[in-house]
Amino acid sequence: QVDRYLYHLRLSDDVLLDVMARFRAEMVKGLGRDTNPTATVKMLPSFVRSLPDGSEKGDFLAVDLGGSQFRALEVKVFNDGKQSSQLESKFYPTPKEVIQGSGAELFDYVADCLLDFMESKNLKHKKLPLGFTFSFPCKQTKLEEGVLLAWTKHFKVRGVQSTDVVSSLRKALQKHKASFDIDVDVLAMVNDTVGTMMTCGYDDQHCEVGLIIGTGTNACYMEEMRHIDLVEGDEGRMCINTEWGAFGDDGALDDLRTEFDRELDLGSLNPGKQLFEKMISSLYLGELVRLILLKMTKEGLLFKGKVSTALLTKGKIEMKHVSAMEKYKEGLSNTKEILTELNLFPSEEDCIAVQHVCTIVSFRSANLCAAALAAILTRLRENKKVLRLRTTVGIDGGLYKTHPQYPKRLHKIVRRLVPNCDVRFLLSQSGSAKGAAMVTAVAYRLAAQRKQIDAVLAPFLLSLETLREVKNKMRSELEYGLKRETQASATVKMLPTYVCGTPDGTESGKFLALDLGGTNFRVLLVKIRSGRRRSVQMYNKIFAIPLEIMQGTGEELFDHIVQCIADFLEYMGIKGARLPLGFTFSFPCRQASIDKGTLVGWTKGFKATDCEGEDVVDMLREAIRRRNEFDLDIVAVVNDTVGTMMTCGYEDPNCEIGLIAGTGSNVCYMEDMKNIEIVEGNEGKMCINTEWGGFGDNGCIDNIRTKYDKEVDEGSLNAGKQRYEKMTSGMYLGEIVRQILIDLTKQGLLFRGQISESLRKRGIFETKFLSQIESDRLALLQVRRILQQLGLDSTCEDSIIVKEVCGAVSKRAAQLCGAGLAAIVEKKRENRGVEHMQITVGVDGTLYKLHPHFSRVLQETVKELAPQCDVTFMLSEDGSGKGAALITAVAKRLHNIGQK
Repeated sequence: QVDRYLYHLRLSDDVLLDVMARFRAEMVKGLGRDTNPTATVKMLPSFVRSLPDGSEKGDFLAVDLGGSQFRALEVKVFNDGKQSSQLESKFYPTPKEVIQGSGAELFDYVADCLLDFMESKNLKHKKLPLGFTFSFPCKQTKLEEGVLLAWTKHFKVRGVQSTDVVSSLRKALQKHKASFDIDVDVLAMVNDTVGTMMTCGYDDQHCEVGLIIGTGTNACYMEEMRHIDLVEGDEGRMCINTEWGAFGDDGALDDLRTEFDRELDLGSLNPGKQLFEKMISSLYLGELVRLILLKMTKEGLLFKGKVSTALLTKGKIEMKHVSAMEKYKEGLSNTKEILTELNLFPSEEDCIAVQHVCTIVSFRSANLCAAALAAILTRLRENKKVLRLRTTVGIDGGLYKTHPQYPKRLHKIVRRLVPNCDVRFLLSQSGSAKGAAMVTAVAYRLAAQRKQIDAVLAPFLLSLETLREVKNKMRSELEYGLKRETQASATVKMLPTYVCGTPDGTESGKFLALDLGGTNFRVLLVKIRSGRRRSVQMYNKIFAIPLEIMQGTGEELFDHIVQCIADFLEYMGIKGARLPLGFTFSFPCRQASIDKGTLVGWTKGFKATDCEGEDVVDMLREAIRRRNEFDLDIVAVVNDTVGTMMTCGYEDPNCEIGLIAGTGSNVCYMEDMKNIEIVEGNEGKMCINTEWGGFGDNGCIDNIRTKYDKEVDEGSLNAGKQRYEKMTSGMYLGEIVRQILIDLTKQGLLFRGQISESLRKRGIFETKFLSQIESDRLALLQVRRILQQLGLDSTCEDSIIVKEVCGAVSKRAAQLCGAGLAAIVEKKRENRGVEHMQITVGVDGTLYKLHPHFSRVLQETVKELAPQCDVTFMLSEDGSGKGAALITAVAKRLHNIGQK
């Protein structure tokens, strides 16, 4: 009979899965900026962005307002490797006149209790940070602010709704400050649910969900910032206080609410509100049982139809009665005793029926709670993009703690609804108030860490003034490199390339190009057509250069190059033809003519012996002679930067600057012959390969070099050389980042203070990882995956810091590069003698092409520092291959004109 009577309170798994889906939809609605105003589940951001990591320490105060008692605490947190804490607290009653009086009275009462507590613990003269647990729905815009949305749980204090409760508490404390000599700083306000998560999070770092099932009910969890529309920024995570008690206030659960739920709601202090809470929390379950028993008695199903005063009195049956009656081990004795106390004089059948009613009511509560919790766990699992989620739920609340069957039921249903989540349920031992102290401790730790991180990264933040200074110094160094008397000692070598023209569109023929400048070597056949059907066709093959050849003898290196050329000519079937060849040799060379290049010094990890000071064209010719298989007409030795300018010049005649921002960093530009003192003649222009990587080798930019730059320099193959390049090029940025990460780890700010073996390895942090980590589209989860590939086990917070470090290093690189380029652009403008100039820069290099922000920051810097120049940036397509062939074609054309 009872079963038939309570049929609607029993929920099948299909119904629960449906509730789970409905709650997930409500969560999404609450997180969206446009949908939040109409959402019932408010998904309030708590501004708690980090869980305890075990390194917190210090003395903290906490006050806890929201239950039947008010509590003041002192929490001592020890960073002793054992994650221990000490807690002392005192409970104070919350008199009815206080919880239904005025706001001023409430907060004065809180301040009085806190003062009493501090006096009893002899804390009056200490300045202590305080965490405030306030267990009511609040809208927060920062951690230390909370505007009350609505009172719940029998609280009805006047004049508090829609005001900031933290400033009210501060005002009340301020009154006491002068008269009683106390100094308390309210650092954080949290909801009891968040407090529970933080308390448990201190003991178990997997804890990322908090759950309260007591007088009220609520849940919170760590959500990805990118999903929280209501808060700016998308880095990291933030704890969301769901305020799930209001789920169903829009009618979403009407099909599951029974006549008893409706009657209970109508008789409550807040009809139509907190409908989900009214189906779950201990405040209402006793009343629900009373209403069911009343109706059953009226219908003659219980107590021989005799309705006692107890059954007619609202609130007479409480949750403690329901819990006691469900102690099955006691048989029916508890039930009989309780019912007798209520003047209900039950028969044995009555006792069995009443116990059954209690079971069904509390089982439904556990069912509904489990369905909503399962929705949160599923969301967490999907956010993390894992097939199985391992997590911990921190729990508090009288219903969970005191009801004999509730925990077991809840766990069982959750595991059934989300079989792909391994959930540990952890009971909060010291309540939510310790959590407020933990939030405060974490906020304290984060503020101290923030200070340390800012101090580490401060030298990478360059002011506009500093960038102007860099531009002016670069300009001076350019002039030194062009002047005969200072060229020998100049750090920016300003090497003449003997490339005296850019393409005019009449070039045609077949050309070979070689490209040596990194760990790979390329051979290309380039067919250029002129006239109306102007085009460039390319065929190429890539060959690797093993480390032992990069760092062996010069003869071995050039024999390897010629071997690769022979393979290519064979592959293309053109071994017999004596083709004109352009040799892209991306290392500093001093040229005496277009086909003569003396190597000034190796860069980029090359160390082949007997090459520096030698003509690389002669070395190539000799290697071809040694092989004695084919012959080639070596027309031009070219730097990749010049090739880049030529490739873009073929498309845009206004392109007179070439920039490489990749493994290395360099610039070339067309300089007026009259300014190049080291080359005879004053007519026309010649391309100058600046070799600007050496800028600063004389110490002129030491004021902006950090200790990390110095460490990278000292550990490099060419210590003391190419200092500007080491601050701006892809080959070194990852290494700078690695040095910073080691320093931050030593300071205990990263990777739990553990320097892993992989972090100790030079070169592990490739620049491509910088580009990936800084990508706007990349969630922190993917950043963590990249760090895991590098053997770095990072938390969410670690990932944010790593991303910030990468950003600081690459931004500085782009700004320094922009400052250098602004000096060149300004020089071009002055050469032309114009007020305003339009010019195109041809650009190549992986850093410029692949890094998500480098190109934008570089362009903004140039615009800022050279406002009278309108600079267009054009991406070069294969400057070192196509460009070398075009230079060869231009040289052939100019040579033919000369002969004519």
